[in-house]
Amino acid sequence: MLITNLTGLWSKGVQRWIKKQQKHNEKLVKILLTNPASVPPPLETYSSHPRWALPPMATALLPGRQQPAPRASGKWLKCSHPLTMLDSGRPGAVMNYWLYLPARCGAAAPPLVVMLHGCAQTAPQFAQSTRMNELAEREGFAVLYPQQTASNQAGRCWRWYSKEVCEGKAETEAVVAIIDKVAEQHSLDKSRIYIAGISAGAAMANIIALNHPELVAAVGMHSGTVFGAAQTPMDGYNVMQQGADGDVREAVRATAGRMAYLPLMPAILIHGLEDRIVNPLNVAQLAEQFRELHHLAGFDRESMLVKITDKLANERSGNPSKTYEYYFGKRNLLQVCEISELGHAWSGGDESVSFSDSQGPNASRMMWDFFTRHQRHLAASMACPASAEVQADVA
Repeated sequence: MLITNLTGLWSKGVQRWIKKQQKHNEKLVKILLTNPASVPPPLETYSSHPRWALPPMATALLPGRQQPAPRASGKWLKCSHPLTMLDSGRPGAVMNYWLYLPARCGAAAPPLVVMLHGCAQTAPQFAQSTRMNELAEREGFAVLYPQQTASNQAGRCWRWYSKEVCEGKAETEAVVAIIDKVAEQHSLDKSRIYIAGISAGAAMANIIALNHPELVAAVGMHSGTVFGAAQTPMDGYNVMQQGADGDVREAVRATAGRMAYLPLMPAILIHGLEDRIVNPLNVAQLAEQFRELHHLAGFDRESMLVKITDKLANERSGNPSKTYEYYFGKRNLLQVCEISELGHAWSGGDESVSFSDSQGPNASRMMWDFFTRHQRHLAASMACPASAEVQADVA
């Protein structure tokens, strides 16, 4: 009798959880489909929710706590960049961005890591979520956080599902202009510019990297979507839930075909296997796209070697994970980390902010360790496709 009652209670609990998931799916669709002109910018509110109190999708859509300044001791600067009518669709618009400059730099020209937030998230919240500023202070690199405008997208989603954005226009151009300006103003190392993001920010980071390989030395994607499989918000939602239909390599070939030259694009991909917002199928498809990109840049698929590392859960590393390191020649150009028991959240992040899970492994550290092995030759933009194999240097 007791077992029967417990089973009934469990069944009702599951049904309630499914209904909540459906409601949050509907909320996500509204964020993607809402006309930005009809909705005011989201309020920057404080909200603290225990991770266990709500299902993963609900937690990911909660507002996080605004952090006016980083915990690290460097400079935390808020700036703005004027947008053109083509960038924003309205006169006088600006894109805000935050820049962290470490108090201690190990080099005269420090590297730059560009971090792109996810939907329903601000740049300062993403800085707090990832703890990237604290890592930057220890390692001596600068961090740039552009913020999507609410006039472009009401939920502050980067429009990775837009054809013009995928082709390098609109906010893609705006973010690239900010990177160029910041690197010039603060004498940063232009051969060591890296870009990363979560969710919509991860997809946007990939778009910028693929359209501007002369600028980006490596890309990091956490919980991101496959490239080039959507042209409308509804397409984007379908890709998030089901991955891409058809040959995922075709989008990479089309992008490569527009380039005057094709350098290598090192990439680290991180995804939680319990992600209910972006289906983990996306990370497998992304890995295939990067393998195709490196093949187009001169490497035979037969020469690719894979090193697989399994890590069990423990107090130091957090959730169990499996890492695939793809070597092209002697170069580790692609790294894929699948994390068990992780939903749609930054691994090893500040759990008081949305899109964060305090359990490891530490995604920020993993990305930085990967980035440090790669450096872009500044003369690569003058090279021809035939020499693509030597255009990306590995430190």
